[in-house]
Amino acid sequence: MNIVPFPPVEFIAGDPGATLLLVCDHASNRLPAEYGDLGLPAAAFARHIAYDIGAAAVTRGLAARLRAPAILSTWSRLLIDPNRGEDDPTLVMRLSDGAIVPGNHRVDGGEIERRLARFHRPYHAAIGGQLAAMAARGPAPAVFSIHSFTNCWKGVERPWHVAVLWDRDPRFVEPLLGELRAQGDLVVGDNEPYDGALANDTMHRHCTRAGLAHALIEIRQDLIGGEAGVARWVDRLAPMLARIDALAQLHEVRHFGSRSDN
Repeated sequence: MNIVPFPPVEFIAGDPGATLLLVCDHASNRLPAEYGDLGLPAAAFARHIAYDIGAAAVTRGLAARLRAPAILSTWSRLLIDPNRGEDDPTLVMRLSDGAIVPGNHRVDGGEIERRLARFHRPYHAAIGGQLAAMAARGPAPAVFSIHSFTNCWKGVERPWHVAVLWDRDPRFVEPLLGELRAQGDLVVGDNEPYDGALANDTMHRHCTRAGLAHALIEIRQDLIGGEAGVARWVDRLAPMLARIDALAQLHEVRHFGSRSDN
């Protein structure tokens, strides 16, 4: 098969002295041409099963406003999920929120290995390399990961406008939660609607293990589904992140509870 090049990473260069890295795991709903549509209708790729609606636009807006580097995935999570460990059973989904994914139904170990080698591993290598480069130039970097979630799940409306997911390092999380709650017009979730302690996901792999300050934000998708909503959230978040990143405690301790996970 003639494989058309499909770069697995979108990289936005920031200020060389930046100490905050932006990450967007589920930025794209695209698939490489050789995978076709995985047997799904076009409408499936407009849903959250394919990508995090609005997350990429918020990430790019924050990168421009903060002059911060950013790394975004370029393929749909339906192909292989970059926010899962290589041994996670949901790495390649055969069924996602009621949608059968025919192109993944007969995926074997060899095909999963091909997808890991072409997409998943280069994406994580880019994050690791950028963090190493930032650490070499100055204080230990912090990481801010941008996601979005559906406003309704299994027929139940979700009340949160935004949520912060985390495991056990509060350095970035506590000031971020404080900033969001201080807005006065937001319902803010703390490890809701998901739990941030997910072994071998992106934050665990690059931050928890290394002791880097970090936070993962989830914005409700109906709030960032269009340009106006994205602009409002970039306006909200940019000054918060600038203030938080300036706090000395984010960089005073290079390693927070770091460990070697077996």
